[in-house]
Amino acid sequence: MITHLRENIVKAKPILAHWAKTTANTLFPARCASCRELVEKHGALCSSCWQNIHFITDPICYKCGLPFEYNIGEMALCAACMKQKPAYTEARAIFKYDENSKSQLLAFKFHDKTQLAPVFGQWLARLASSYENKAHFIIPVPLHYMRLMTRRYNQASLIAHALSKNSTFPVLPDTLIRRRKTMVQSGLSKKEREKNVHGAFMVPKNKREGLKGKSVILVDDVMTTGATLDACSRTLHDAGVIDVYVLTLARTVIE
Repeated sequence: MITHLRENIVKAKPILAHWAKTTANTLFPARCASCRELVEKHGALCSSCWQNIHFITDPICYKCGLPFEYNIGEMALCAACMKQKPAYTEARAIFKYDENSKSQLLAFKFHDKTQLAPVFGQWLARLASSYENKAHFIIPVPLHYMRLMTRRYNQASLIAHALSKNSTFPVLPDTLIRRRKTMVQSGLSKKEREKNVHGAFMVPKNKREGLKGKSVILVDDVMTTGATLDACSRTLHDAGVIDVYVLTLARTVIE
């Protein structure tokens, strides 16, 4: 009798799963993760929001990922990287930080629009696949604890965990710490940004051993001048990390 009951339960599972999914879709229809218009599946963007995103594609600077207007050769560097190479190994971004993407990123960062994190995680996973045999962990750019208390969540950490769910890379939380509160970077020049974040990050002693000889994926939401990402990369190198591969959702492109 028990065996017969178990067989019936096994047979019923697909039916119950389909019923649960259908009921959920009826009660909570799929909506665009950005504007909340109806879409075909959960976690997707509507065609209008999708078309407004300017994705970054080749050709790009091999080091910082800055898009070029035309192909100038394999492993080409932009003028800024030729003048002073960043501390990270490579940096890649999904789309341009412009008027079309700015509203979505600000809503995600400051206005609790965290439903965008799964979408961003799927997109970042495509970039991260290039480092499948190179990197070992994901590390988010940290917030100072005082800023974290007021904002209530670290957008870089949400993205990092969403990326981890769509890849084979585990997240190492609290490995990189912002040990002093820095000024808000917006409005500062490149030199001011570099000075602002100089010495702002650290790796705790109990985390250093696990980083020695490893390579990591450093995740943040936006890359502007790269000052924060460069400071984080230097700190990770000092802790024994070999390569730092930077992944961001967006980056500033001066056209």
